[in-house]
Amino acid sequence: MLSASYISIYFLDVMGISAVAIGILLMVARVFDAFNDPLMGVLVAKTKSRWGKFRPWLMVGTVTNAIVLYMMFSIPPSLDGAGLVAYASVTYILWGVTYTMMDIPYWSMVPAFTESGKEREGLSAFARSCAGVGSALVSIITVMSVGALGKMCGGNTDNEINRLGYSKFALIIAVIFVVFISITCLFIKEKSTVDMKSASIKDMFKALIQNDQAMTVVIAIVMINTALYFTQQLVYFFLKYDFSPATYRDDFTLFNTVGGGCQILAMMLLFPILRKFMDTVKIFYTCFGMAVFGYILIIIIALSGTGKITWLLIPAALIMAAVGVLNVIITVFLANTVDYGEWKNYRRDESVIFQCRLL
Repeated sequence: MLSASYISIYFLDVMGISAVAIGILLMVARVFDAFNDPLMGVLVAKTKSRWGKFRPWLMVGTVTNAIVLYMMFSIPPSLDGAGLVAYASVTYILWGVTYTMMDIPYWSMVPAFTESGKEREGLSAFARSCAGVGSALVSIITVMSVGALGKMCGGNTDNEINRLGYSKFALIIAVIFVVFISITCLFIKEKSTVDMKSASIKDMFKALIQNDQAMTVVIAIVMINTALYFTQQLVYFFLKYDFSPATYRDDFTLFNTVGGGCQILAMMLLFPILRKFMDTVKIFYTCFGMAVFGYILIIIIALSGTGKITWLLIPAALIMAAVGVLNVIITVFLANTVDYGEWKNYRRDESVIFQCRLL
């Protein structure tokens, strides 16, 4: 979440990299991930070790990703021009590679260790709720924490405070990341649920493409993530340079506090309540409608000319509550497509399918 929500802000607003260069970098990284993510899924699926299939990649990916995360938010101030862009490009692409190494095996454990139905839905909801808490906390505290840490480290100007603050905050997040994943690796009792036959990379890609349900879920993931990333990236700039420049830090923190709180409550409370009255497909449509209505409200509020942040809190609550539930449902849907793929293609490829979450 630190990378997804704040890397563009750090590159553009703090380090002064041009918007064109950032746009090209993000596009190249996404294209690279389109090839890297499936390959990583295949490598995880083929892994056999004394520590299991998932845990080795989970630990190695986390440690390397934590290191790269710190480096990515700690660009040397002496760099400029081509050197600055090169450093940002290398660290950002490496961040994507190492994050894939840990994220795919983490979520692949859901279908590997559970049966479809209430057990899987319950674990998916719990895991997504915990992930929602983490992402919400980072969204809420980052801007204020960066300011406080930057001042503690001797920053004087706003830019210097942000530069030092982001570096120290990224270090804190990196350490917490390694600690919590270490706990996961120590206490997960990994077992092989399926005796998988060895298959070529071509066979695995073919099985993925032939899984029409997985491909349908992928389209939904792309739609949801596109909307969410646009919101996360643009709200900061919208508040700072247009809506409320004088109070943008406080307003941004308040916006994320309300949105993040609603996201957590929706995962933990709204989803179980809706599940009593609707199946997961109907919940998906309901929350999708909530999110669309929230974005329509943002447009209306922005066009009204008001500068009061309280009006934006209504769509923030609607959108983030909807996204919270949608993340739970998408995880359940994707896990179920693993079972469907096994039935249709006679192959069980948790890691290959769950790499689609990163799209």
